[in-house]
Amino acid sequence: MASILSQDYPGRVECIVVYDHVDVRDLNLSVGPDRALKLINNGRWQGLPGGRNSGVDAATGELLAFCDDDDIWLPAKLSRQVELLADPAIGAVSCGLRLRGPGIDKERVLDRDRVVLDELLADRVMEVHSSTMLVRRSTWAAAGDVDEGIPGGYSEDYEWLLRVTAHTPIAVVRQALVIVDWHGGSFYFGRWATIVQAQRYLIDKHPELAGSRRGMARLRGQIAFALASGNRRMEALRELAAVVRLNPTEKRVLVIVPVILGLATGERLLRMAQKRGKGI
Repeated sequence: MASILSQDYPGRVECIVVYDHVDVRDLNLSVGPDRALKLINNGRWQGLPGGRNSGVDAATGELLAFCDDDDIWLPAKLSRQVELLADPAIGAVSCGLRLRGPGIDKERVLDRDRVVLDELLADRVMEVHSSTMLVRRSTWAAAGDVDEGIPGGYSEDYEWLLRVTAHTPIAVVRQALVIVDWHGGSFYFGRWATIVQAQRYLIDKHPELAGSRRGMARLRGQIAFALASGNRRMEALRELAAVVRLNPTEKRVLVIVPVILGLATGERLLRMAQKRGKGI
């Protein structure tokens, strides 16, 4: 909250804190010149997607941004991003980030100025993180709300970005302007069935994903890993075969096989990956 209200952007900044699973009294405060703070309850479906949508419902500005509660914006984030929105062809802007947590402190900054739909179909593009995004309200309206129906809210950010880039390229400030708390854990540890359901939901909702063999291999590799981690090994083998047919060089094959064979657990391999600032 403090990092949002202390931005060096000279225009008005409205910070909306959305409480989920906790009831608070709605509160509106002026906290300085052109700075406002609102505390609200999640009035949508409980969980992260509903929380984001509730925040947008309560916002009054023409530009919308998000910040997860454990992340930090550096002071120049908004001002640098608003500069890129001077181009009317751009409806959304991201920026680089710094992963910071136990045993890790590293920057992730893209080497290009824009991200388009085809790139997101092929790869998640981790650098386009929810806490880095700034979008026009018109872009939000065109793309639609964050999907509250995706199982467990898993991959809600990626699913929404696919819809955003169907309408506009995402411009990129090639500078790390957000600190992401990389604590080496995950809300989804052990929730393997939810991951399987969510990724299958994503594939069904976005048939354009089938146009990228690399992207489909990545998603089905994640499904195979989750199936194997949840002791659904025969199903995992079938998914693994599909992954190899789609992309024989898919890197997730190397972590799926040990889990299927019982040589390692999914939790252990995921923790090892996250210590290096990666996912599976």
